[in-house]
Amino acid sequence: MKRKKRIENILLNNFNFLSIKVEDISMLHQGHNNFNGKDETHIKITLQSKNIKSLNKLSIHQKINQLLEKEFLNGLHALEIKFSH
Repeated sequence: MKRKKRIENILLNNFNFLSIKVEDISMLHQGHNNFNGKDETHIKITLQSKNIKSLNKLSIHQKINQLLEKEFLNGLHALEIKFSH
């Protein structure tokens, strides 16, 4: 299973109260430090909730980083987390 799909599954299993979009943005970093833009190393996560004001964004960020620890150890280089309205 590809990294993007693994991350989607992890997040959907842990944050079922949020709408989750996971994007591979690795190609945007092609050429940086001899990076080829492949291998799903740069991921963008967009989270959406009907009541975003009641969310503890810091706790969600911390939980996501904890849940994806194995991915970081195995090639995930950058993670962008955004909350949308």
